[in-house]
Amino acid sequence: MVNRSELLSVPAFADLPDDQIDWFLSRAEELHLKAGDTPFRQGDPADSMFVILEGQIQARGELAGETVVFSTKPGDVTGVLPFSRMKQFPLDARAATEAKILRFPSSLFPELVQKMPELTKRLVGVMSDRIRESTRMEQQRDRLASMGKLSAGLAHELNNPASAAKRAAAQLREVLAKIRDASHELGRRELTPAQKSEIEKLEASFIRHGEVPLDPLQQSDLEGEIDSLLRSHGQNDLWQLAGNLAQRNVRPEALESLFSILDADSARAALIRIAASVEIASLLDQIESGASRISDLVRAIKEYTYMDQNPVQNVDVVKSLETTLTILNHKLKRGVVVQRQYEPVPLLVNSFGSELNQVWTNIIDNSIDAMGGKGELRVRTWRDDDCVVVEIADNGPGIPPDVEPHIFEPFFTTKKVGEGTGLGLDTALRIVKKHRGSIQVSSKPGDTRFQVWLPLAEKGGEKHS
Repeated sequence: MVNRSELLSVPAFADLPDDQIDWFLSRAEELHLKAGDTPFRQGDPADSMFVILEGQIQARGELAGETVVFSTKPGDVTGVLPFSRMKQFPLDARAATEAKILRFPSSLFPELVQKMPELTKRLVGVMSDRIRESTRMEQQRDRLASMGKLSAGLAHELNNPASAAKRAAAQLREVLAKIRDASHELGRRELTPAQKSEIEKLEASFIRHGEVPLDPLQQSDLEGEIDSLLRSHGQNDLWQLAGNLAQRNVRPEALESLFSILDADSARAALIRIAASVEIASLLDQIESGASRISDLVRAIKEYTYMDQNPVQNVDVVKSLETTLTILNHKLKRGVVVQRQYEPVPLLVNSFGSELNQVWTNIIDNSIDAMGGKGELRVRTWRDDDCVVVEIADNGPGIPPDVEPHIFEPFFTTKKVGEGTGLGLDTALRIVKKHRGSIQVSSKPGDTRFQVWLPLAEKGGEKHS
C-alpha cells in the first residue's frame, strides 16, 4: 500500500497538502510489475497517467521511421497527462526491472484539475518539456535527413569530375607510350633542323588553348577531310588519328606541309607524335576541368557551412543564394531552369553562420519537389528601404488554399511518409525570425512565391566574401 511519504517523494507531488495526496491515492491503482511486464502497448487507448515509484520502465518503438527508446526512473510521471491530445500510446512500455507504479485514469482528469491545481500546473510543465524534447529530436532528425540528402547529392557531384579525371589519367599513360615510341622513331631518322622545326611548330600550334570547339556535325566533316588527306598520302590505317586531330580543330591544309618536307615513313612517325601530343592536351584539359569542378564544389561546401569563419558576420545575400544553388545542383540539373534577377549592389545581412543557407535550401528544395523536379525556379533580390527582399518562386502547381495556412506549422507535411518531416518551413521561419525578418507567401497554379524580408546589416561590419 503506497503511503503519503512515497508519493510526496515524487517531485511533481512535493509539498502538496495531505488531503490532496490522499484524494489522489484513493483514486490511483497500485501496480507491481515484474521485469518484462508491459503496462501498455503501442496502439492502446491513452487512458492512464503513470507515476513511477520504484524500478525502471522503458518505452520502445518507432517514431517517424526510426527506433527510439525512452527510460523512466523513480519520481518520473509518464503516460497521458492533463490537456494532452494523445489518443493512443505511440510506444510499447516494458518494465526493465521489478517496479512499483501508480496508475491514474485519464477519465478523472477534470476532477484532478479542480482538486489539485498546483499538481496540474506542474504536470503541464512536464508535458511542455516532453513536447520540447520531442520537437528537438524531430528537428535534429530533420537536419540529419537533410544533411544525408545533400551529402548524397554532393557525393554524386564530386564523383563525376573525379571519375573523369581518373579516366583521363589512365588514358594519359597509354598516350605517353605512343609519343615515346614515335619520338624514338623520329630520332632514328636523320631529320634536318628545318624539318624538326616544322614538326615542333605544328605540334605547338595544335595543342594551344582557346580553340572554339566544333559542333558534332562539323567535327565529323573535318574528321572525314583529314582521313581523306591521310589516305591520299598512303596512310590508310591512321583513321583513329583523324578523329583525335579533328577534335582539336586541326585543319587538313596544316598537315599538308608534313608530307611536302618528309618522306612517307617520317611523316607517319611525325603524325603519330603530333596526334599523341594533341590527345595529351585534351586529356590534360579534362583533368584540369575535373579538378576545377571539385575545387569549386569544395569551396561551395566551405561557404555553405561557413567552415573556418566567424559564426556571426555580414553575409552577401546573393553569394549565399549562389552557394546554395551550387550545393543543390544535383537536383536542379535534372530539369529545373534557374532564372536570376539580382540587385547589382551587394546586399549584406548580419547572419548566424550558415543559417541563412538553411533557409534557402529548405525553400528551394520544396520548390523543386513541388515542380516534380522539372520547371522554372526564379530567384530575385532587391532592396526595400532598410530591408533586403529575397524572392524564390516556381511555376509548379501551387499550394492548395486549404494547405497554405498550415505550411509553417511544425510537423505539417503533404509529402508521403518518409519523404518529409514537416519541419523544413518551420525551421526556415524560426531562423528568419531569429534574424528579425519575416516570410510572406503567395500562391496560385503556375506561380508560387516565397518572399523573405531581412534587415540590412549596419555599415562597418565584417563582410563574408
